[in-house]
Amino acid sequence: MPNGGFCKLPGGSVVVAIGLPSPARDGATVRFLVHAANRARALTRLRNLGLRAVYLRGNSEPPTPDEITAVLHHPDGLLWKSTPGAAQELWHPVRSLPREPAA
Repeated sequence: MPNGGFCKLPGGSVVVAIGLPSPARDGATVRFLVHAANRARALTRLRNLGLRAVYLRGNSEPPTPDEITAVLHHPDGLLWKSTPGAAQELWHPVRSLPREPAA
């Protein structure tokens, strides 16, 4: 089960933070931040990227205030970071997400 959570904003929208296995299948974990109108739409945005088994059960690791600020100030509202614990790595736009290697 992926670790993650959400935070409802005063305007009614939500920020979802969820840790998933890397799409590059290299064994790494990727933390995604998604800003959307509701939780269902946030998870749909991730599923549309090809991350099919994305479910959020519970609120064990909600987004931090810094993560909320990062995703709200990004025009796409969808960011990722490969090492959630490393302060040196910056958030990346979803367009730069590594894909599964070609066979």
